Amino acid sequence: MRNPLADTIVNIKPSGIRKFFDLVSEMQDAISLGVGEPDFDTPWHIRDEGIYSLERGRTFYTSNAGLKELKEEISRYLLRRVHVTYDSASEVLVTVGGSEAIDIAMRVMLNPGEEVLIPQPSYVSYEPCAVMAGGRPVIIELKAEHEFRLTAEQLLEHITDRTKILVLPFPNNPTGAIMEKEDLEAIAKVIIEKDLFVLSDEIYSELSYKGEHVSIASIPGMRERTVLINGFSKAYAMTGWRLGYACGPEQIIEQMTKLHQFAIMCAPTTSQYAAVEALRNGDEDVAVMREAYDQRRRYLVHAFQEMGLECFEPYGAFYIFPSIREFDMSSEEFASRFLQEEKVAVVPGTAFGDCGEGFLRISYAYSLENLKIALGRLSKFVSRLREEQKRG
Repeated sequence: MRNPLADTIVNIKPSGIRKFFDLVSEMQDAISLGVGEPDFDTPWHIRDEGIYSLERGRTFYTSNAGLKELKEEISRYLLRRVHVTYDSASEVLVTVGGSEAIDIAMRVMLNPGEEVLIPQPSYVSYEPCAVMAGGRPVIIELKAEHEFRLTAEQLLEHITDRTKILVLPFPNNPTGAIMEKEDLEAIAKVIIEKDLFVLSDEIYSELSYKGEHVSIASIPGMRERTVLINGFSKAYAMTGWRLGYACGPEQIIEQMTKLHQFAIMCAPTTSQYAAVEALRNGDEDVAVMREAYDQRRRYLVHAFQEMGLECFEPYGAFYIFPSIREFDMSSEEFASRFLQEEKVAVVPGTAFGDCGEGFLRISYAYSLENLKIALGRLSKFVSRLREEQKRG
Protein backbone atom coordinates (compact mmCIF):
# COMPACT_ATOMS: atom_id res chain seq x y z
CA MET A 1 0.00 0.00 0.00
CA ARG A 2 1.29 3.48 -0.82
CA ASN A 3 2.29 5.85 1.98
CA PRO A 4 -0.91 7.65 3.05
CA LEU A 5 0.94 10.57 4.68
CA ALA A 6 2.26 13.87 3.34
CA ASP A 7 6.03 14.26 3.77
CA THR A 8 5.68 17.93 4.69
CA ILE A 9 3.58 17.10 7.74
CA VAL A 10 5.50 14.00 8.81
CA ASN A 11 8.74 15.99 8.84
CA ILE A 12 7.37 18.60 11.23
CA LYS A 13 8.47 17.92 14.81
CA PRO A 14 5.75 17.70 17.49
CA SER A 15 5.58 20.44 20.11
CA GLY A 16 8.30 20.21 22.75
CA ILE A 17 6.03 21.80 25.37
CA ARG A 18 3.53 18.98 25.76
CA LYS A 19 6.07 16.23 26.42
CA PHE A 20 6.81 17.37 29.97
CA PHE A 21 3.16 18.29 30.61
CA ASP A 22 2.13 14.72 29.74
CA LEU A 23 4.82 13.25 31.99
CA VAL A 24 3.92 15.36 35.02
CA SER A 25 0.22 14.47 34.68
CA GLU A 26 1.14 10.87 35.52
CA MET A 27 3.46 11.72 38.45
CA GLN A 28 2.08 11.96 41.99
CA ASP A 29 2.86 15.17 43.96
CA ALA A 30 4.49 16.76 40.92
CA ILE A 31 4.25 20.46 40.13
CA SER A 32 4.05 21.72 36.56
CA LEU A 33 5.45 25.13 35.65
CA GLY A 34 5.37 24.20 32.01
CA VAL A 35 2.09 25.27 30.44
CA GLY A 36 1.27 28.86 29.57
CA GLU A 37 -2.28 28.86 30.89
CA PRO A 38 -3.63 31.35 33.44
CA ASP A 39 -4.45 29.81 36.81
CA PHE A 40 -7.38 32.23 37.12
CA ASP A 41 -10.92 31.23 36.21
CA THR A 42 -12.63 33.24 33.50
CA PRO A 43 -14.24 36.17 35.38
CA TRP A 44 -17.84 35.42 36.33
CA HIS A 45 -19.45 38.28 34.41
CA ILE A 46 -17.85 36.91 31.21
CA ARG A 47 -18.97 33.36 31.97
CA ASP A 48 -22.45 34.65 32.77
CA GLU A 49 -22.69 36.23 29.34
CA GLY A 50 -21.76 32.91 27.73
CA ILE A 51 -24.37 31.11 29.85
CA TYR A 52 -26.96 33.74 29.04
CA SER A 53 -26.30 33.36 25.31
CA LEU A 54 -27.06 29.63 25.62
CA GLU A 55 -30.20 30.27 27.66
CA ARG A 56 -31.38 32.63 24.93
CA GLY A 57 -30.82 29.91 22.34
CA ARG A 58 -27.99 31.71 20.58
CA THR A 59 -26.56 28.48 19.20
CA PHE A 60 -26.54 29.45 15.53
CA TYR A 61 -23.65 30.19 13.17
CA THR A 62 -22.49 33.78 13.18
CA SER A 63 -21.27 35.45 10.01
CA ASN A 64 -17.99 33.98 8.82
CA ALA A 65 -15.94 36.96 9.96
CA GLY A 66 -17.60 37.07 13.37
CA LEU A 67 -20.41 38.79 15.27
CA LYS A 68 -20.85 42.38 14.13
CA GLU A 69 -20.94 43.67 17.71
CA LEU A 70 -17.79 41.74 18.65
CA LYS A 71 -15.87 43.12 15.67
CA GLU A 72 -16.99 46.61 16.64
CA GLU A 73 -15.79 46.05 20.21
CA ILE A 74 -12.43 44.76 18.93
CA SER A 75 -12.04 47.93 16.86
CA ARG A 76 -12.89 50.12 19.86
CA TYR A 77 -10.50 48.16 22.08
CA LEU A 78 -7.57 48.51 19.68
CA LEU A 79 -8.19 52.22 19.23
CA ARG A 80 -8.27 52.62 23.01
CA ARG A 81 -5.29 50.39 23.83
CA VAL A 82 -2.86 50.62 20.91
CA HIS A 83 -4.21 53.74 19.15
CA VAL A 84 -4.80 52.08 15.78
CA THR A 85 -8.08 52.39 13.86
CA TYR A 86 -9.61 49.41 12.03
CA ASP A 87 -12.83 49.23 10.03
CA SER A 88 -14.80 46.55 11.88
CA ALA A 89 -16.68 45.58 8.72
CA SER A 90 -13.70 44.86 6.47
CA GLU A 91 -10.48 44.80 8.50
CA VAL A 92 -11.35 42.51 11.44
CA LEU A 93 -11.67 38.71 11.45
CA VAL A 94 -12.66 36.64 14.50
CA THR A 95 -10.77 33.34 14.60
CA VAL A 96 -10.53 30.15 16.64
CA GLY A 97 -7.76 31.40 18.88
CA GLY A 98 -4.74 33.39 17.79
CA SER A 99 -3.20 30.19 16.45
CA GLU A 100 -5.72 29.92 13.62
CA ALA A 101 -5.02 33.54 12.70
CA ILE A 102 -1.28 32.83 12.46
CA ASP A 103 -1.91 29.80 10.25
CA ILE A 104 -4.30 31.38 7.78
CA ALA A 105 -2.39 34.67 7.59
CA MET A 106 0.68 32.80 6.38
CA ARG A 107 -1.33 30.67 3.98
CA VAL A 108 -2.92 33.64 2.26
CA MET A 109 0.27 35.75 2.13
CA LEU A 110 2.98 33.27 1.10
CA ASN A 111 3.79 31.92 -2.33
CA PRO A 112 5.94 28.76 -2.51
CA GLY A 113 9.52 29.42 -1.45
CA GLU A 114 8.97 32.93 -0.07
CA GLU A 115 10.80 33.48 3.20
CA VAL A 116 9.41 34.16 6.66
CA LEU A 117 11.76 35.69 9.22
CA ILE A 118 11.10 34.12 12.62
CA PRO A 119 12.93 35.49 15.69
CA GLN A 120 13.66 32.69 18.15
CA PRO A 121 13.27 31.64 20.91
CA SER A 122 9.55 32.03 20.21
CA TYR A 123 6.18 30.31 20.15
CA VAL A 124 6.28 26.85 18.62
CA SER A 125 3.66 27.38 15.87
CA TYR A 126 5.34 29.98 13.66
CA GLU A 127 7.87 27.69 12.00
CA PRO A 128 5.50 24.79 11.16
CA CYS A 129 2.82 27.22 9.96
CA ALA A 130 5.33 28.77 7.57
CA VAL A 131 6.28 25.32 6.26
CA MET A 132 2.64 24.23 5.84
CA ALA A 133 1.97 27.43 3.90
CA GLY A 134 4.77 26.54 1.46
CA GLY A 135 7.08 29.21 2.80
CA ARG A 136 10.67 28.93 3.94
CA PRO A 137 11.32 29.76 7.61
CA VAL A 138 14.49 31.79 8.24
CA ILE A 139 15.49 31.90 11.90
CA ILE A 140 16.87 35.01 13.59
CA GLU A 141 18.57 34.03 16.84
CA LEU A 142 17.73 36.51 19.59
CA LYS A 143 20.48 37.17 22.15
CA ALA A 144 20.31 37.25 25.94
CA GLU A 145 22.74 40.20 25.92
CA HIS A 146 20.12 42.18 23.95
CA GLU A 147 17.39 41.09 26.41
CA PHE A 148 16.08 38.88 23.58
CA ARG A 149 14.88 41.93 21.62
CA LEU A 150 15.10 42.02 17.84
CA THR A 151 17.50 44.66 16.54
CA ALA A 152 17.42 46.38 13.17
CA GLU A 153 20.94 45.10 12.50
CA GLN A 154 19.91 41.48 13.05
CA LEU A 155 16.91 41.97 10.81
CA LEU A 156 18.98 43.43 7.96
CA GLU A 157 21.44 40.53 8.12
CA HIS A 158 18.70 38.01 7.33
CA ILE A 159 16.75 39.75 4.57
CA THR A 160 17.07 38.41 1.01
CA ASP A 161 15.18 39.07 -2.21
CA ARG A 162 12.84 36.19 -1.20
CA THR A 163 11.90 37.64 2.20
CA LYS A 164 8.23 38.59 2.53
CA ILE A 165 7.07 38.38 6.17
CA LEU A 166 8.62 39.17 9.53
CA VAL A 167 6.98 37.49 12.53
CA LEU A 168 7.09 39.85 15.49
CA PRO A 169 6.39 37.79 18.63
CA PHE A 170 6.33 40.37 21.44
CA PRO A 171 5.70 40.33 24.36
CA ASN A 172 7.56 37.11 23.89
CA ASN A 173 6.82 33.52 24.76
CA PRO A 174 9.13 32.01 26.17
CA THR A 175 11.54 34.79 27.19
CA GLY A 176 9.20 37.48 28.50
CA ALA A 177 11.06 40.03 26.34
CA ILE A 178 9.32 43.16 25.07
CA MET A 179 9.94 45.65 22.29
CA GLU A 180 9.65 49.32 23.26
CA LYS A 181 8.67 52.14 20.92
CA GLU A 182 12.22 53.05 19.91
CA ASP A 183 12.98 49.37 19.15
CA LEU A 184 9.92 49.17 16.90
CA GLU A 185 10.70 52.44 15.13
CA ALA A 186 14.13 51.12 14.16
CA ILE A 187 12.59 47.86 12.90
CA ALA A 188 9.88 49.74 11.00
CA LYS A 189 12.44 51.70 8.97
CA VAL A 190 13.91 48.44 7.70
CA ILE A 191 10.48 46.92 6.99
CA ILE A 192 9.42 49.89 4.90
CA GLU A 193 12.74 50.20 3.10
CA LYS A 194 12.77 46.49 2.18
CA ASP A 195 9.02 46.36 1.38
CA LEU A 196 8.14 43.60 3.86
CA PHE A 197 5.02 42.67 5.82
CA VAL A 198 4.72 41.97 9.54
CA LEU A 199 2.76 39.32 11.40
CA SER A 200 2.58 40.87 14.87
CA ASP A 201 1.47 38.36 17.50
CA GLU A 202 0.29 40.51 20.42
CA ILE A 203 -1.55 37.86 22.45
CA TYR A 204 0.34 38.98 25.60
CA SER A 205 -0.13 42.71 24.98
CA GLU A 206 -2.09 43.23 28.22
CA LEU A 207 0.65 41.55 30.25
CA SER A 208 3.33 44.21 30.04
CA TYR A 209 5.10 45.40 33.20
CA LYS A 210 7.12 48.31 31.85
CA GLY A 211 4.61 50.88 30.66
CA GLU A 212 1.96 50.44 28.00
CA HIS A 213 2.39 47.90 25.23
CA VAL A 214 3.22 49.49 21.87
CA SER A 215 2.03 47.84 18.63
CA ILE A 216 4.16 48.13 15.53
CA ALA A 217 0.91 48.84 13.66
CA SER A 218 0.86 52.22 15.45
CA ILE A 219 4.23 53.26 13.95
CA PRO A 220 3.73 55.58 10.92
CA GLY A 221 3.71 53.61 7.66
CA MET A 222 3.23 50.23 9.36
CA ARG A 223 -0.54 49.81 9.67
CA GLU A 224 -0.86 48.90 5.98
CA ARG A 225 2.00 46.40 6.30
CA THR A 226 0.90 44.66 9.49
CA VAL A 227 -1.48 41.84 10.38
CA LEU A 228 -2.12 42.31 14.09
CA ILE A 229 -3.07 39.11 15.91
CA ASN A 230 -4.52 38.98 19.39
CA GLY A 231 -7.07 37.04 21.41
CA PHE A 232 -8.77 36.44 24.72
CA SER A 233 -6.89 33.45 26.16
CA LYS A 234 -4.16 35.16 28.16
CA ALA A 235 -5.55 38.54 29.18
CA TYR A 236 -9.03 37.32 30.16
CA ALA A 237 -8.17 33.74 31.24
CA MET A 238 -10.29 32.34 28.40
CA THR A 239 -8.01 29.63 26.99
CA GLY A 240 -10.73 27.01 26.56
CA TRP A 241 -13.12 29.44 24.85
CA ARG A 242 -10.79 29.35 21.80
CA LEU A 243 -11.21 32.86 20.49
CA GLY A 244 -8.80 35.21 18.76
CA TYR A 245 -8.77 37.79 16.00
CA ALA A 246 -6.73 39.28 13.19
CA CYS A 247 -6.81 42.88 12.02
CA GLY A 248 -5.08 44.29 8.98
CA PRO A 249 -5.38 45.62 5.44
CA GLU A 250 -8.70 44.78 3.80
CA GLN A 251 -7.15 42.82 0.92
CA ILE A 252 -5.41 40.46 3.37
CA ILE A 253 -8.34 40.10 5.78
CA GLU A 254 -10.68 39.36 2.86
CA GLN A 255 -8.58 36.38 1.78
CA MET A 256 -8.10 35.19 5.36
CA THR A 257 -11.88 35.29 5.80
CA LYS A 258 -12.31 33.18 2.68
CA LEU A 259 -9.91 30.53 3.98
CA HIS A 260 -11.50 30.67 7.44
CA GLN A 261 -14.91 30.21 5.76
CA PHE A 262 -13.88 26.98 4.08
CA ALA A 263 -11.92 25.50 7.00
CA ILE A 264 -13.84 26.68 10.07
CA MET A 265 -17.10 28.42 9.04
CA CYS A 266 -17.08 30.68 12.12
CA ALA A 267 -15.65 30.90 15.61
CA PRO A 268 -17.79 29.49 18.49
CA THR A 269 -20.91 31.60 18.93
CA THR A 270 -21.06 31.30 22.73
CA SER A 271 -17.45 32.40 23.01
CA GLN A 272 -18.09 35.43 20.82
CA TYR A 273 -20.92 36.70 23.02
CA ALA A 274 -18.75 36.21 26.11
CA ALA A 275 -15.91 38.10 24.41
CA VAL A 276 -18.14 41.13 23.82
CA GLU A 277 -18.64 41.31 27.58
CA ALA A 278 -14.89 40.84 28.19
CA LEU A 279 -13.98 43.81 25.99
CA ARG A 280 -16.74 46.05 27.35
CA ASN A 281 -16.31 45.39 31.05
CA GLY A 282 -13.13 43.37 31.58
CA ASP A 283 -10.47 46.05 32.11
CA GLU A 284 -10.58 45.74 35.90
CA ASP A 285 -10.24 41.94 35.74
CA VAL A 286 -7.20 42.28 33.49
CA ALA A 287 -5.61 44.80 35.87
CA VAL A 288 -6.09 42.47 38.87
CA MET A 289 -4.57 39.49 37.04
CA ARG A 290 -1.69 41.58 35.67
CA GLU A 291 -0.84 42.78 39.19
CA ALA A 292 -0.81 39.16 40.46
CA TYR A 293 1.48 38.09 37.61
CA ASP A 294 3.76 41.04 38.29
CA GLN A 295 4.05 40.04 41.95
CA ARG A 296 5.03 36.50 40.91
CA ARG A 297 7.45 37.85 38.29
CA ARG A 298 9.27 39.95 40.87
CA TYR A 299 9.40 37.02 43.28
CA LEU A 300 11.00 34.77 40.64
CA VAL A 301 13.58 37.35 39.58
CA HIS A 302 14.61 37.75 43.22
CA ALA A 303 14.65 33.97 43.81
CA PHE A 304 16.97 33.38 40.82
CA GLN A 305 19.29 36.13 42.06
CA GLU A 306 19.49 34.41 45.44
CA MET A 307 20.21 31.08 43.74
CA GLY A 308 22.92 32.65 41.61
CA LEU A 309 21.13 31.62 38.40
CA GLU A 310 21.75 34.03 35.55
CA CYS A 311 18.47 35.48 34.29
CA PHE A 312 17.52 38.78 32.65
CA GLU A 313 14.40 40.50 33.96
CA PRO A 314 11.35 39.80 31.77
CA TYR A 315 8.90 42.65 31.26
CA GLY A 316 6.07 40.89 29.44
CA ALA A 317 3.87 37.76 29.26
CA PHE A 318 4.09 35.33 32.22
CA TYR A 319 7.34 33.49 31.53
CA ILE A 320 10.90 33.73 32.77
CA PHE A 321 13.90 32.27 30.92
CA PRO A 322 16.81 31.48 33.26
CA SER A 323 20.17 30.27 31.98
CA ILE A 324 21.48 26.88 33.11
CA ARG A 325 24.64 26.96 30.97
CA GLU A 326 26.88 26.79 34.03
CA PHE A 327 25.94 23.12 34.53
CA ASP A 328 27.34 21.85 31.21
CA MET A 329 24.24 19.87 30.35
CA SER A 330 21.57 20.29 27.73
CA SER A 331 18.28 21.98 28.53
CA GLU A 332 16.52 18.67 27.85
CA GLU A 333 18.78 16.80 30.27
CA PHE A 334 18.36 19.44 32.97
CA ALA A 335 14.56 19.47 32.64
CA SER A 336 14.38 15.65 32.63
CA ARG A 337 16.55 15.29 35.74
CA PHE A 338 14.69 18.07 37.54
CA LEU A 339 11.38 16.34 36.84
CA GLN A 340 12.59 12.91 37.90
CA GLU A 341 14.52 14.02 40.99
CA GLU A 342 12.42 16.91 42.29
CA LYS A 343 9.04 16.34 40.60
CA VAL A 344 8.84 19.74 38.95
CA ALA A 345 8.16 20.15 35.23
CA VAL A 346 9.68 23.02 33.28
CA VAL A 347 10.18 23.30 29.52
CA PRO A 348 13.63 23.06 27.88
CA GLY A 349 14.53 26.23 25.99
CA THR A 350 15.10 24.15 22.86
CA ALA A 351 11.33 23.61 22.57
CA PHE A 352 11.28 27.18 21.24
CA GLY A 353 14.17 26.88 18.80
CA ASP A 354 17.74 25.61 18.81
CA CYS A 355 19.02 28.92 20.18
CA GLY A 356 17.05 28.21 23.37
CA GLU A 357 19.73 25.69 24.32
CA GLY A 358 21.10 26.45 27.77
CA PHE A 359 17.84 27.98 29.00
CA LEU A 360 14.58 26.87 30.62
CA ARG A 361 11.10 28.31 30.28
CA ILE A 362 9.32 28.65 33.59
CA SER A 363 5.74 29.86 33.57
CA TYR A 364 4.48 31.96 36.48
CA ALA A 365 0.84 31.54 35.50
CA TYR A 366 0.58 29.48 38.69
CA SER A 367 -0.19 30.32 42.31
CA LEU A 368 2.50 31.96 44.43
CA GLU A 369 2.20 29.01 46.82
CA ASN A 370 3.08 26.50 44.08
CA LEU A 371 5.85 28.75 42.77
CA LYS A 372 7.45 28.92 46.23
CA ILE A 373 7.37 25.12 46.58
CA ALA A 374 8.79 24.63 43.07
CA LEU A 375 11.52 27.23 43.55
CA GLY A 376 12.51 25.61 46.83
CA ARG A 377 12.96 22.33 44.96
CA LEU A 378 14.89 24.10 42.20
CA SER A 379 17.24 25.69 44.75
CA LYS A 380 17.93 22.27 46.26
CA PHE A 381 18.48 20.75 42.79
CA VAL A 382 20.85 23.53 41.70
CA SER A 383 22.86 23.19 44.92
CA ARG A 384 23.18 19.45 44.32
CA LEU A 385 24.37 20.00 40.74
CA ARG A 386 27.01 22.48 41.92
CA GLU A 387 28.23 19.97 44.48
CA GLU A 388 28.47 17.34 41.74
CA GLN A 389 30.56 19.75 39.65
CA LYS A 390 32.94 20.36 42.57
CA ARG A 391 33.47 16.64 43.06
CA GLY A 392 33.83 16.42 39.39
